Formats: sequence, structure tokens, C-alpha cells
Amino acid sequence: MITASILNENYPLKKEQIAFYKKNRFIKLKDVLDKKTLAHFSEIITKKVEELNDVEAPLESRSTYGKAFLQLFNLWTKNATIKSLIFSKRMAKIASDLMQVDGVRLYHDQALFKEAKGGITPWHSDQHYWPLQTDKTVTAWIPLQATPLDMGPLEFSAGSHKILDGRDLSISDESEIAIQKRLKVTDFKHVIEPFDAGEVSFHSGWVFHRAGANTTNDMRKVMTIIYMDKEMKLKKPSNDGQINDWNTWCPGAKVGEIINSPLNPILY
Repeated sequence: MITASILNENYPLKKEQIAFYKKNRFIKLKDVLDKKTLAHFSEIITKKVEELNDVEAPLESRSTYGKAFLQLFNLWTKNATIKSLIFSKRMAKIASDLMQVDGVRLYHDQALFKEAKGGITPWHSDQHYWPLQTDKTVTAWIPLQATPLDMGPLEFSAGSHKILDGRDLSISDESEIAIQKRLKVTDFKHVIEPFDAGEVSFHSGWVFHRAGANTTNDMRKVMTIIYMDKEMKLKKPSNDGQINDWNTWCPGAKVGEIINSPLNPILY
């Protein structure tokens, strides 16, 4: 039985790390979770994903989006052990410190399992889908195993949150081509690196990112937690995805008011 101790221990950030995040809108942090804790959550989350996954179509018959990953949401509502990770004060404080806000709420969690021989995750920005009034959002991307390059780790275009072109594109073949073309004429560094076991990345809602194909014979298992400023207000949705997110992840929230639904508790 894993104790909750590390999940509530402080992970002190250096001023240089906060400055790096502010400039680039992403950062990778070593040893956020120890290997024993990581293995424990990998087992529990994997079992829940296998239980809930209803994708039956063969990999080769799916769209680019369908080949990118199996995804399941808000696992914290379905398993108490998974909830202890999603509600971790250690993780939430990192998110709050990086964004330099007084506290964070949960937007939602999301398991992203890229199958063996699974395809790319095209270039995109997450906040395209979110009806949120400010950019004070950050996603913790938690690989549940060491993730070498051939497994398709997350890649970032450092500082690309400044680019407005491409923000209106959903994850698709179109977004991969259009955003890649736009990024090629900028000086933003394309960061492609493996992840060690226990290493976690944090990226903002508007920074462009992607992932390569999983060319191995093993599942690439990732859990994500999306945080927002605890004072975040709902904005009027500007696309169908944002309408869906409002109804699904912020039920009962009102435009112009702080998002304070039962699904959006303050975590730190």
C-alpha cells in the first residue's frame, strides 16, 4: 500500500524554473514522483482504463485523432486511489507556483494512452477547447513509465503561446500541417526529449505541442491533470468544443462568474 506522503510533500521550485516557465510556457521537472509511487498508480490507472475503454475499431481504420491515443476523463470520480493523485497538493502547488497565482482548481483529468504502433498527436493548443477567460491554465503531463523518443513523448514549441495563428484549429491533419508550417518561420525552439520515470512536464493552455508516434510494442501510458487559476471565470464559448467543455467539465457554471461547480474543486 502506497502512503500519500509524497503526494502532499512540497516540491520546491527554483526562481530560475519559474522564470523558464514564464518565458517558454512549459517545463519538465525531474523526480516529481518516485518510482514506487509511479508504478503503483500505473497499475491502478491502467486497470481503470482497460475497464472503461470502449474503442473497438482497429487502429488502422481510425482517423489521425483516433490513432493518437485512447482517452478517458475524470477518473478521479471513478476510483479513490486515482483521486489521491489528482488531488495531490504536491502537484497542485507546482501548478500554482508556475502560474504565480494564489491557488488552483481542477478543470479535469485525462488519461492518454498511446497504443503500440499508435500514430502521432498533431500540433495543437489545448485552450482552443476551453471556455476560460484567461490564460492561467497549466496541464501536468505524467508519464506512467519512462518514455523514450520511440514511445512518442510530448514535444513543445518553446514560447509559442505568443502565436495567435492556429489557435482556432482542432487536433487534426490540418492542425499538424498548418501549425508546423507556421512554426518553421519562427525562432521558437522545438523541444523533443525523452522522459525519465517520475519526470513530469507542465505546459500552458496556449503553447503549441505535439507527440510522435509510438513505434514500440508497448502502450505509452500517461495521466494528465489540467489546472486553472482558482479565480478562473467562464467565458462565452467561441466554438462547439468550448460549448461541450462547458456542459461536461463546468456544469452549472455561468458566463462571467468563477467556475465553482462540484467538478472543479480548489486543489491548492
